Amino acid sequence: MTTSVPPPPSPADANEPALPGAMRRPLDGEKELHEAKRSENDRGESTSGVQSASWPLALATVCLIVYASLYPFAEWRNQGISPLNFLTAPLPRYWTGFDVGVNLAGYAPLGFLLALAALRSGRMRWAVSAAVLSAAALSLSMEALQSYLPSRVPSNVDFALNTAGAWLGACSAWLLEKAGAIARWSRVRARWFVREARGALVLLALWPVALLFPASVPLGLGQVVERLEYWLAEILADTPFLQWLPVRDIELQPLVPGAEVICVALGALIPCLLAYGVVRTWPQRAVFLVAALATGITLTALSAALSYGPDHAWAWLDLPVQVGLVMGGVLALLLLPVPRRASAALLLVALCVHLSLLNQAPVGPYFAETLQIWEQGRFVRFNGLAQWLGWLWPFATLVYVLVRLSARKAAEAGESKIGA
Repeated sequence: MTTSVPPPPSPADANEPALPGAMRRPLDGEKELHEAKRSENDRGESTSGVQSASWPLALATVCLIVYASLYPFAEWRNQGISPLNFLTAPLPRYWTGFDVGVNLAGYAPLGFLLALAALRSGRMRWAVSAAVLSAAALSLSMEALQSYLPSRVPSNVDFALNTAGAWLGACSAWLLEKAGAIARWSRVRARWFVREARGALVLLALWPVALLFPASVPLGLGQVVERLEYWLAEILADTPFLQWLPVRDIELQPLVPGAEVICVALGALIPCLLAYGVVRTWPQRAVFLVAALATGITLTALSAALSYGPDHAWAWLDLPVQVGLVMGGVLALLLLPVPRRASAALLLVALCVHLSLLNQAPVGPYFAETLQIWEQGRFVRFNGLAQWLGWLWPFATLVYVLVRLSARKAAEAGESKIGA
């Protein structure tokens, strides 16, 4: 018996989300055919060229580990001893369960992502070993560099725990591969997302982490102008270049309720538009819309609970924020059928308006006090990571959309030349 494979979508429909009636189900009762064609999805499209998001996520994890390990990057010094001297030092006399958990959990995602990336690339034989050795090399480098920082203490126990955490993460990825979970995820990704979705998936995965750092406006990421001016003034102090800094004629004014509503609405709409550029069908976009709003509300409440205490987890949800969330959800719902290129263009507009409104408002005194609590708390290094993500995520999204649109235009120009 022969099985017909549905043809791929025509180029004319490449930028359009599929109609609800056009959704196709995987073949049922044909396990052998699925195993023989694991490089194809249920649309008949080859997934062998699909780029895994594991590599860029692993790179982002490495950057986060470097930041957490070398913070605050100040007062470097040479103590006149070997940076590897800590390997033979006596075991520390005092340690806490918190330190053990942080060192294990800090490297477990890196081991998982490195092993997952190697498994998805076909290097299954040495995936776990390569992931653990790479993570161990990174940990060894970070502990050695801590020898030059007066505020950090290198530790052989930390190195061992980091390596053990990477091993646990890599083994988890290997077990998931053996259980077939990675193959199932590949097929789910092929059904839900377009081939070039890797960059958007990485940004969407980092968005919840960025929300953990408290924002002056709920879902308002990217408020950096006031802090950037302060940093530049500090750097250029006692230099003639300080006079080059532009001086505002009018001080920044707090957002009026209407502007706050727009900021919250755009903050909820931006991740939805980012997903619309890579999600295939309208119903799938609707599912992501609900998930994005739920994630944004939950993470903002968690951030408030960490900042002000559990009793104030929902203190941020006042009337302008509620109106903004409803407005953002309604806009995202109305834009479900928008083509992918149009969603990218709307995303650019939303990002520009969002960043412009946010950076015209100052950081309030109570919010500044909250930032000091975060920056000096027990999770100081994690707080710094969330802070940087909150600042940079909108700008990284802006660059990603511009690069993707320009690459698509270049590809279309090349096709038109070939056709001519």
